[in-house]
Amino acid sequence: MTSGTITAAASGTWTLGDLKVNRVGFGAMRLPQRGQAFAPGATPGDRDQAIKVLRRAVELGVDHIDTAGFYFSSRRSANELINSALSPYADDLVIATKVGPRRDASGEWLPQATPDQLRGEVEENLRQLGRDHLDLVNLRLSGPDSIADHFGALAALRDAGLIRHLGVSNVSPEQLAQAQAIAPVVCVQNAYGLGHRPEQDRLLRACGEQGVAFVPFFAIAGAGREAGPSGGEQDEVLAIARAHQASPAQIRLAWALQRGPHVLVIPGTGDLGHLADNVAAGALRLTSDDLARLETVHQS
Repeated sequence: MTSGTITAAASGTWTLGDLKVNRVGFGAMRLPQRGQAFAPGATPGDRDQAIKVLRRAVELGVDHIDTAGFYFSSRRSANELINSALSPYADDLVIATKVGPRRDASGEWLPQATPDQLRGEVEENLRQLGRDHLDLVNLRLSGPDSIADHFGALAALRDAGLIRHLGVSNVSPEQLAQAQAIAPVVCVQNAYGLGHRPEQDRLLRACGEQGVAFVPFFAIAGAGREAGPSGGEQDEVLAIARAHQASPAQIRLAWALQRGPHVLVIPGTGDLGHLADNVAAGALRLTSDDLARLETVHQS
């Protein structure tokens, strides 16, 4: 399909708490560096190009940008790029960030933040983004342990006015329930995509039943994760892409969006052409036959 002037509005909308967003958003993870995110010694990305991509995303109707304080390279920070490109922020722009994982100045990973350290993480995001509050903060987890203390710390910051809405990332159904017992959860952000982690289907459906957004990351990359798509594409995906005059990446995004009206995608890129294609995927409607064929790929 041709991207033309298709905007993110073609994907439909969802409401995160009281914040309405288009269902195609933008993930900022790849902006600070070229190549694989978080790779040791990664080459910093082109600053001017990153700013152009962010501004063009907003021009194309993207009003949900996903970032984190730990998205940085030796000379680039995703939060600083967002601040430089988009501040002063439009009233309808929702910026979601994540806390929990930490990296030192050299990029090495540190132990997960303790509950007492989360306020500092939130305040650092506020400083980098140049904001007096954060629209949405996801607690990103790294294991199966109880999240009550960590989520309780974020709930206190929400009560203090530093955070508007809360979400959770990389969670199990049990951890989601623990968080919901403490404060409202507006979204779950887990790794998920066509053929990648189909065991997440049950949680995706449960989120829809509860009115909680499900925000898959790696919806295009799948098992390639931070490195991007890996290996050859499945024949069924290629055939359906040809039938729709679309790219395989667009098919994967369209498939994710059609898993439910509560699914929001946040594909990231540093390329203006890929950005337009990703946004245009929100207008692509797969047929019931397409979906049946792709279900076989998903479950294989």
